[in-house]
Amino acid sequence: MKAILSSLDISAENLIQVVKWIVYCLLLVNFAQYIRNDWDIAAHTMRNGGALLEWTRSFATTIDESAWIVLLILFELETYVLSDEPLSRPKEMLMLGARILCYGSLAHTLYAYGSTVFDLRMATPIEGVTDLCQLVGKEISYAANLVYTELNADNCAALSSAPPIYYIDPPQFVIVTDSADLVVEKQLAWLDIMEATTWLLILFSIEVVVWLQDRGIGKGAIISSLNSCKLVLYTLLWVAIAYWIYRGHYMFAWDEFVWIAGFAAIEMNVVEWRSEIVEAEDSQTAASAVSTQ
Repeated sequence: MKAILSSLDISAENLIQVVKWIVYCLLLVNFAQYIRNDWDIAAHTMRNGGALLEWTRSFATTIDESAWIVLLILFELETYVLSDEPLSRPKEMLMLGARILCYGSLAHTLYAYGSTVFDLRMATPIEGVTDLCQLVGKEISYAANLVYTELNADNCAALSSAPPIYYIDPPQFVIVTDSADLVVEKQLAWLDIMEATTWLLILFSIEVVVWLQDRGIGKGAIISSLNSCKLVLYTLLWVAIAYWIYRGHYMFAWDEFVWIAGFAAIEMNVVEWRSEIVEAEDSQTAASAVSTQ
């Protein structure tokens, strides 16, 4: 009977590993889709070129996803692959350097999303333009719900018939939208900031737990509080998923779901690691009690 249970435990563990790596592969597929999506949008927003920082803003999602994938790899190494062995100094420095680069990329994401919110807040109506078709031939694209369409005589009337028309990308002035779609663009821009901030808070909480467990601390008020906070943060991400679906952005909703699954895998690693630490602490306490008798 014990042999059967033991084999079932091994099978369950193997199944968890298979599911985990399927999730990681799906994240890579989503990453490729984001590269394509950023490239398609940049074809509209950066058609006249721009400074390096403007280009990185255009590919903010690609840069952000790259950083998160590297961080996910680091967490997988720390909480599963290398959790039972002390890190050598070179490995520690290499992982620290990778972390610093990733944190810099995530800070850039907040800058890029914040810049978008600022640009949208500063949007002003185009003087003398009462019809979108007046802008045909000026190499301008129309933005609606994160979809960019180059203006031409065939589509200008269908895209918008409700003035005023706004430029939303100073100083390039190649992207326009109307009042109704400007509201949607602002909502989605704030959603990006909310998501990025929420993920950073989740990252911070996991980093603290990993730091504590690296030092043999597997339980306590701090770890309990962080776990409670993460429940609230993950709930916010599910709200974001619902909003992406409401706006018809199923790819973004799916990506959010897969990232939650990816970090759930890391959380399982952390829980298993914590159990090992607690068991070691209990064994040490029991051994100490026996030795003092």
